[in-house]
Amino acid sequence: MDSVSNLLESIEGVGRDTVRGGYSRPVFSPAELDLRSWFEQEARRRGLDIETDRNGILWAWWDVDGADRNDGGTRDGALVTGSHLDSVPGGGAFDGPLGVAAALAAVDLLKERGVQPQRALAVTVFPEEEGSRFGVACLGSRLLTGAIDPDTARNLKDPDGVTFAEAARANGLDPAHLGRDDEALRRIGDFVELHVEQGRGLIDLDSAIAVGTSIIGHGRWKLTISGQGNHAGTTLMEDRADPMVAAAQVILAIRKTAAATPEARATVGRLQPIPGGTNVIASRVELWIDIRHPDDATTASLVESIHGQAQKAAAFEGCTAALTRESVSGTVTFDGELQRQLQLAIPGAPGLPTGAGHDAGILAAHAPSAMLYVRNPTGISHSPEEHVENDDADYGAVALADALERLL
Repeated sequence: MDSVSNLLESIEGVGRDTVRGGYSRPVFSPAELDLRSWFEQEARRRGLDIETDRNGILWAWWDVDGADRNDGGTRDGALVTGSHLDSVPGGGAFDGPLGVAAALAAVDLLKERGVQPQRALAVTVFPEEEGSRFGVACLGSRLLTGAIDPDTARNLKDPDGVTFAEAARANGLDPAHLGRDDEALRRIGDFVELHVEQGRGLIDLDSAIAVGTSIIGHGRWKLTISGQGNHAGTTLMEDRADPMVAAAQVILAIRKTAAATPEARATVGRLQPIPGGTNVIASRVELWIDIRHPDDATTASLVESIHGQAQKAAAFEGCTAALTRESVSGTVTFDGELQRQLQLAIPGAPGLPTGAGHDAGILAAHAPSAMLYVRNPTGISHSPEEHVENDDADYGAVALADALERLL
């Protein structure tokens, strides 16, 4: 069998970002497409049956012995595992690919153990989990479950103005068929996603692996501050309506508001002045806000407060501010019985909540879902400094195989 570390080494050159460091693998980019091809090749090496559904999700099937592959009903209620292969800009090597590589290695282990599945097993790859190209996290699983309107998804645009519909069509999907897929949903009897831990819970617990308990509620909002574009050299300071100044005040207000709210997180990780010239007063500034809190009502209150402060800051500078919601996911508690089964399969594994979103959190409203986290000794994620020791990565595959064997 291939170790997880060997599988990851085979793709370590794909999508390296020489400017930011780490990896940039946005959905449907050459790097992400290369990784999808790598996954298909590895799945076929293991005798798995590959298909791409109408939302661009990859499925690699290990069917029950004797089942007719043309009879889709034999896959209903399957045990499903997997993760994603896309990344944030300049992300780490493990966020997403670790879960996919561990799932492939777990299949190897199950085959070595002589396991004969009593129900179908699938390894999946979800597209656009990070939302780094089209702005909506977990877009593939949202489309699958109907959590996003297909027209909204089709009209999403990347920074170059390419719509998701155009990108999907260019990669063999029919944009008219994007959206909720009840046939595919019927196939998910249980979903278990393994992922690198994106914090330092396991370091403090001195454990290599944990069972996920919950994902705190989170969302993304776009704030547009509009002013008057003008010449940087000829416009007196008192004559300006500068949206960049208002944006700076808003960013500080966001930090202060979140810091004053226990358990809240609020981040501005992306800001775009338009037109963006050094000697130009911007006509507008667009910034994206990520807000998270375990209590959904508190999240809504934070958004309302930030919006109000943005309007005041903009008005003070002679500008206007408009806030639009891009995506929101409420707090998710994973299936209790599935958590119990995982803890029985992996004795001593602690339970761990997370502030990071995952496809498992979207699927949880439609099928019993759970997560396993593998220790990240740096405690850093969405950064080149994200790390997993080889022994922990391989142990994660063993733990996943133990869990899948129990569930099969």
